[in-house]
Amino acid sequence: MIARALVHGAGTLLLDEPTNSLDLRAHRDFRAAMRRLARGGTRLLLVTHALEDLVPEIGRVVLLREGRVFRDGPAARVLTDAHLSELYRMPLRVRREHGFWRVS
Repeated sequence: MIARALVHGAGTLLLDEPTNSLDLRAHRDFRAAMRRLARGGTRLLLVTHALEDLVPEIGRVVLLREGRVFRDGPAARVLTDAHLSELYRMPLRVRREHGFWRVS
């Protein structure tokens, strides 16, 4: 489906939980493909609850809670321990490894 969108010249891809049900290798391959697309100028609009889906090229993050914008801004400013802990109402730690976000 992504290829179909791209062949028609889509400048933006809307991806809703794109890695849901993918195995580890497919997840890695998908992220690599998204990075290539982003570097090539395709805009990515990604809806996900998994921080692991965010490729380093995604610069802006909007967090939603109860259907409303909870935080909006640059990924490094929005994806913090405090913001995600408040969003999910549980203590969380966020770290960035090789450009990718991880939560524990």
